[in-house]
Amino acid sequence: MSTVTTEPPFRFHPGKRPLLISMPHVGTYVPPQLAARFTDEARQVPDTDWHLERLYDFADELGASVLIATHSRYVVDLNRAPDGASLYPGQSVTGLCPVDTFDDTPIYAAGDVPDEAEIAQRREAIWQPYHRQLASELERLKSLHGVAALWDAHSIRSVLPRFFDGKLPDLNLGTAQGASCDPALAQSLLDIAGQAPGFTSVLNGRFTGGYITRQHGRPAQGVHAVQLEMTQCSYMQEALPFDYLPERAARVQPHVRRMLEAVLDFVERRQG
Repeated sequence: MSTVTTEPPFRFHPGKRPLLISMPHVGTYVPPQLAARFTDEARQVPDTDWHLERLYDFADELGASVLIATHSRYVVDLNRAPDGASLYPGQSVTGLCPVDTFDDTPIYAAGDVPDEAEIAQRREAIWQPYHRQLASELERLKSLHGVAALWDAHSIRSVLPRFFDGKLPDLNLGTAQGASCDPALAQSLLDIAGQAPGFTSVLNGRFTGGYITRQHGRPAQGVHAVQLEMTQCSYMQEALPFDYLPERAARVQPHVRRMLEAVLDFVERRQG
C-alpha cells in the first residue's frame, strides 16, 4: 500500500452495457497526516461533488459501469491533466493538487503547500490508478460492444464568483466544444435537458468538459464522452451540512436518467 494513503484510490462496479459513469470529485477521504496540515474549512472538503452516487442510483438498472473516486479533490484532482496544465487558460481554476478552495481561501493552514515530489507521489498513488481503470474499462466496453460511452458526472455550487458571474445554469453539458462526442448525440442531450421543467441548461457554456472528457472522447473511434456539471441546488443543500434533499432530487433525477438512456440508445445503435 502507498505511503501517501492507506485507502484504495477508487471503487468500481462493472456493467454490461457500453456506458461508463465516472465520478472523479465525489471522494471525501483525506489521509490524517494531510488533514492535519489543512485549515478547519478545508477539512470539511466543501468543494466535493456531494451525493452523486445517490443521485445516479439508477446506474445499475441501466447496466452501466461506475467508477467512483474515494479521495477528496484537495488531495489530488482526478479531472486535471497530470502535468497540472490549466483547463481554461486565462480563467481562474484550481490545480492538480489544489492549494485554495473555490472561495479562494487557503487549504494549507501554515502555507506548507505540496512540492513537486509530494505532487508526484499523490499522482502515482491515486491519479494514475483511477485513470488506468477508466481507460481499461473503456477499452473493455469497446472490445465487447464495438462502441463505448463515458459520462463524467459532476456537481457544483450554483453561485461561485471566482469561476463565473451570477447563477450557473442547472444542467451544464460539456463535449469539449464538440470534439468529444457526436454532435447529434450532444444535441439530443441538450434537447432533453431543455425539456426539464424548472431547470436551465446549456451546451459547452462555462464548463466544456475537463481533462477526462477531453482525453477519452474519440467519436471517430466510437468512444463518445460527455460531462454533466449540475448545480447542487438542483438536488441538495449548497451549504453545510450539505444534505441531500430527496424531494428536490426527485425532480431532476428522471431527466438525468433520460439523458443517460439517450446516450445508451445512441451508442447501442452503432454497435458491432
